Amino acid sequence: MKANRILPDLQCSLMCEQVRQEANGNFFLIGIISHIAVPEPPVGVAVLCVFNRWTAGLGQFKEQVKLMAPDGETMVSEVTGKFELKHADMNHTSVSVFRQIELKTAGTYHMEVMVDDVLKLRYPVPVVVPQKPPAEEPEKN
Repeated sequence: MKANRILPDLQCSLMCEQVRQEANGNFFLIGIISHIAVPEPPVGVAVLCVFNRWTAGLGQFKEQVKLMAPDGETMVSEVTGKFELKHADMNHTSVSVFRQIELKTAGTYHMEVMVDDVLKLRYPVPVVVPQKPPAEEPEKN
């Protein structure tokens, strides 16, 4: 019996500032993000991209990419899309673009990547307020 549906694997997921595609079809990612530094919360983020590569699946799928607040319960933003893999040796690249996100507090947010309501990956997105260096005292003469 031939399989007609196989849930795909998530080959990679990277959060970045921008994704561009060259004329030959290859992608390049600009500003891969390991954390988000903010001067003081709340703060707005104009654009945040998540680059996902799916592989080794067969069928039609729904992808959900969610940014979750530090409380683990509150969804800050979500991007959904659909894709199809016609052969198990194919891959699919998706770019989820989050726009006008409000980060209300500092702390560890999480990016969740799901396919057909199955969580494939959850990774931390630290939102930090950099500490200011101590002010220098003027020299006394």
